[in-house]
Amino acid sequence: MGASKSESFSEEQNELATLFKALSHPARVAIIEYLLKVDTCICGDIVNELPLAQPTVSQHLKELKNAKIIQGTIEGTSICYCINSDTLKKFENYFFAITRKLKEKCC
Repeated sequence: MGASKSESFSEEQNELATLFKALSHPARVAIIEYLLKVDTCICGDIVNELPLAQPTVSQHLKELKNAKIIQGTIEGTSICYCINSDTLKKFENYFFAITRKLKEKCC
């Protein structure tokens, strides 16, 4: 979507598109699933969980952080990552609304 075309859509639609784009790579989905599984902020373990080089994992973490899907805090020489619960709530609300509308139409 070109920059000029995004003006034609609501702020919420643009924000959701950014979130979905950030999740459009299987490595990023794997990172999210891992963070949800460990249910805590982690520092260096993500690289050990994926079949990717450390610079590649760092790039995927950067994309997720830029989309505000994850958040990172610096602890010493490491960055500890965890899920941004505010952004997770946006996903939940979006899919809840879709599900509710589908149920109203179908049943």
